[in-house]
Amino acid sequence: MNQIGPLQVLLKQAESERDEALLMLQQAQARADAARQQAEQLQAYRGQYQQRWSQQFAQRGAIEIVHCYQGFNERLHQAITHQEQASAQSAEQLERARQLLQERELRVASVRKLIERRLVEQRRVDERRDQQLTDEAAQRSGWNTHLPSRMVNQFS
Repeated sequence: MNQIGPLQVLLKQAESERDEALLMLQQAQARADAARQQAEQLQAYRGQYQQRWSQQFAQRGAIEIVHCYQGFNERLHQAITHQEQASAQSAEQLERARQLLQERELRVASVRKLIERRLVEQRRVDERRDQQLTDEAAQRSGWNTHLPSRMVNQFS
């Protein structure tokens, strides 16, 4: 069982690293969801803004108002572009976090499998040793029961 102790420590460390990766994945998921939701909100706002102002322009509009509209629309477009980039970046981070978690889960599973193999091997060794002791005890018992009759035959 000496072989199992260090593996148990390794397993605990691997599980801790896996749990850390899971937390990182959850945080990355929350950031990705927030970034995507913000991008969607900006796009929806742009649609509402354009619809509202197109109705306004249908009635009449001064050139200064048109310039304000165009300037704001351009800044809104830039904000949407920036947010879409941030959303894509957070999606990439999320994917890296998923891969890291998968690697760490694989490591935990590997260490568990190694421990299982070592335990099975240790059981086999113990069973062989027990069988050998049983065989030796049976052999000694057989010698002891036949020994007096042999001795009697030799001296007769």
